[in-house]
Parts: sequence; C-alpha cells; structure tokens
Amino acid sequence: MSGHSKWATTKHRKGAKDSARAKVFAKLIRQVEVAAREGGGDQSTNASLRTMFQKAREASVPIDTIERAIKRGTGELEGVRYEAISYEGYAPGGIAVIVETLTDNRNRTSAEIKHLFGKNGGTIAEPGAVSWQFDRKGVLEIQGPIDEDQLLEWVMEAGGENFEAQGQNFIVTTEPHEVGKVRDALEGFGVKVLSAELTLVAQNSIEVTDEADAKKILRFMEAIDDHDDVQNVFANFDVPEEILAAYEE
Repeated sequence: MSGHSKWATTKHRKGAKDSARAKVFAKLIRQVEVAAREGGGDQSTNASLRTMFQKAREASVPIDTIERAIKRGTGELEGVRYEAISYEGYAPGGIAVIVETLTDNRNRTSAEIKHLFGKNGGTIAEPGAVSWQFDRKGVLEIQGPIDEDQLLEWVMEAGGENFEAQGQNFIVTTEPHEVGKVRDALEGFGVKVLSAELTLVAQNSIEVTDEADAKKILRFMEAIDDHDDVQNVFANFDVPEEILAAYEE
C-alpha cells in the first residue's frame, strides 16, 4: 500500500503549504455532493457521506459549505450533476495507475487526462488493464508513537485487518464498509485518528530507489492529481522516505 499512502501524505503536506488548499476544498466538496446524491443526506445511513464529511472537516472545509454541498447532492439546492469516470494506465517506469474523476463533461475530461498522461511520460490503457492489481480498502492513519502490541490488540478488537508503521504514525487497513466502525472503536480506545478514507491499495508495490526515476513518477502523479476533475490517483510504487522528503522540499 506504500504507493498510495506515501503519495497521499506528500499531497496533504504540499496542500497545507500552498495555494493547492483551495483546489483541495473544491475536490472534497464535489465528493461530498456526489456521496449525498448516491446515498442520501443522512450520515447515519450513508457511510460514504459520513466518511467524506469527516475528510472535509479534517481539511478545515467550513461546515456550512459542506452542508450546502449535501443539499445540492440531495436536490434541495440546484447544482451540477457529476459523473464518475476512472482511467487506467501506466506512469513512467511501468508503474500501474488508476485515476478517479468526477466530471460534468466526459469528453473534455477524457481528452485532458489522456493529454496529461502522454505529456508526463505515461500511457493510457484499456479498462481492466491494471485494476486487477488493486483492492478497495478502508485506510486510517493513526498518530503515533503507540506500542505496536497494544495497537495490534486494539485494531483486531475494532475489526481492522492489519497495520503498518509509516514514520512515527501507523496505517490501518479495513474492509471498505468497516472504516467508520473501526474509526469509532479506535477513537474510543483513545487513539488519535488523523484521517480515514476509502481507497485502492496495490496488492504488490514496485520499489523505486533511483532518485531520477522516482522524481519522474512523482511529477507524473502531481500533474495528474492537479487536474480539477481528478479526485484520486492510485499507483503501485514504493519510494524511500528520503527521496520523498527531497521532492517535497
């Protein structure tokens, strides 16, 4: 799961530092709206909406902005209707990539995503070409330090599947429908949950230790992720922490 979780961490750090913050807000609001449209506006019965609501709040999106997005999703307020489209392909070095978008113009988005792939050294593939290499999971980031034996006991009791260390923090994986329940249980044990989301996790990761190759992949990821319609980018690479730190700087 390193490709996703490390890229997500890098993206969050960069977003907190610069003008990407406004773009992050816009993407989260769109995700809230779609979750409400697909499952209703009640968080107690719509697990996807609850997850997106929490994610938006963690990013400091104002509550009234989130509530308006929910109302647009449920039809109480007028809004644009978005369509979910996924793209599959390869980043430089043959890294498998899945791009999830929400768009109000399928033709425009398709043309622009294909252009970004080609411009940044990647190639678009047919649907199904790489998706078999990923599993849908719930992923929670837990603030450390925590005794690992104690955390294992809490994760198992909460209904989680596994965890791994990432720096001082930990990444916990769950079945997609269990992420909210696991979050509540861990917080009940006094654990600080930094984020919780539904994501795609690579079954196997490709280790990239050459700095030049890693930077090509990271620039590709950033170029794709920066598109307004792109909600998530998943890949199966693993880059050492020191290369990530150098890239962030």
